[in-house]
Amino acid sequence: MAAAPEFHTLRLLLGDQLNPQHSWFRRRDPGVLYLLAELRQEATYARHHVQKVAAFFAAMRAFAGWLDAQGHRVQHLDLDATAAFEDLGALLRHQVTTLGVQRFEYQRPDEYRLLRQLEAVGATLPVAQTCCDSEHFLVPFGELGQLLPTGKAHRMERFYRGMRRRLGILVDGDGEPVGGRWNFDAENRERLPQDEALPSPLLFRNPVADELQRIERHAIPTLGTLAGTELPWPINREQSLELLHHFLRECLPRFGRFQDAMTDRGWSLFHSRLSFSLNTKMLSPAEVVDAAIGAWQAAPDTISLAQLEGFVRQIIGWREFMRGIYWANMPAYAELNSLGHQRPLPHYYWDGDTRMACMAAAIGQSLRYAYAHHIQRLMVTGNFALLAGVEPDEVDAWYLGIYIDAIEWVELPNTRGMSQFADGGIIASKPYCASGQYIKRMSDHCAGCHYDVGARSGPDACPFNSLYWDFMLRHRERLARNPRVAMLYRNWDRMDRQRRSAILATAARNLERLEEL
Repeated sequence: MAAAPEFHTLRLLLGDQLNPQHSWFRRRDPGVLYLLAELRQEATYARHHVQKVAAFFAAMRAFAGWLDAQGHRVQHLDLDATAAFEDLGALLRHQVTTLGVQRFEYQRPDEYRLLRQLEAVGATLPVAQTCCDSEHFLVPFGELGQLLPTGKAHRMERFYRGMRRRLGILVDGDGEPVGGRWNFDAENRERLPQDEALPSPLLFRNPVADELQRIERHAIPTLGTLAGTELPWPINREQSLELLHHFLRECLPRFGRFQDAMTDRGWSLFHSRLSFSLNTKMLSPAEVVDAAIGAWQAAPDTISLAQLEGFVRQIIGWREFMRGIYWANMPAYAELNSLGHQRPLPHYYWDGDTRMACMAAAIGQSLRYAYAHHIQRLMVTGNFALLAGVEPDEVDAWYLGIYIDAIEWVELPNTRGMSQFADGGIIASKPYCASGQYIKRMSDHCAGCHYDVGARSGPDACPFNSLYWDFMLRHRERLARNPRVAMLYRNWDRMDRQRRSAILATAARNLERLEEL
């Protein structure tokens, strides 16, 4: 008589489902086996930063160790163990058959491709299956389509105010904003003064030599660098909480005021750098917001409402909004290219070798740390790609690969929608683009640049300046109807004809020699 199988249920945990507070883990059942697997398909669906691949692998290893320490049965398979399987589906079919389980359970993936893959795999498995909620986000998955209907234009501000009221965050008993204002953008757009001291970023020293060796052994293509074999990013909940508390103590008092600032003097500034911990679910958005509000309540003289609100908006506003836009519009969203842009991404996005100081700073930092803050992504690298007319697929691939926090549900709408306006206005009412004057106002990069930010034409003029006007004129028929940009065209029309010709001629030369800028 054959022995009864050791396990009755196999539960899959993906690399971004490392949530120790999930209800799955409240009860220990020796008949349940948790599976975490390093997969070539996940390491290669985009060319990722080496720190990103190492961080996901190390965090999965750490979470498997935590599960084991809590008394759960766990199987952690590294690349060596999964190399024989073509993809996740092949691995799951093998495990279900070999283990003889009666059930297969998984948490709903946050990426469309993985959800469809698991649904397809499930149809081939001869066992009962359950798709569970990840228990992470503030808006239930089933409500996203109601809040943000497919194909329609939506604005984050309205969504954000609804979230504040829904969750009772920074509102009074009548549902009105604490402090009498919904946002403090006007106070949160300051350039960083030269005498403003920057806090030292909290960096960890997680050994990842084994992960790096597996990445090399299995010829996983990567980009970027890692100095040595120690990863500076958090790989477990304890380190993530340490980073959260460091942010609340050292950075939040100045966060909002300088959240849009850029500087050559530091790469972390006052930002939390919690997005990797959040997107892998080692931290929950609810606890992060609660902790920030608690810090403000405990020290209102140190942390102003303006600093707090700017941070809360990122978590319960932009983060939840982008997730909703993604799921409401996939898979068609990934194909949108409303401006018809077709140019290839310049080489310096991959190596940082450009004479544009702001681009060299943002890209160089991204290659070294797998990180850049939102304005560097939106108004420097994203802005330049938009003005140059780069194909959105290539822009997506770069953003998805280079940043440690980039998972498609958050990367795609931020890039294709907010940054590249390829969705035609689903997220934004107008393109987020600007000339070099914006970068000069918000950074200290221009002072040492090869190009002259004050010039609009000529070989030494800042490329952002001529490309800005070239972009606006290429799309004039479409954009001039927007009252927010109509004034720009009136300014252009009043400009001297010779000056206009010089600007457009400079733009044409810049586009011809885009790889040389």
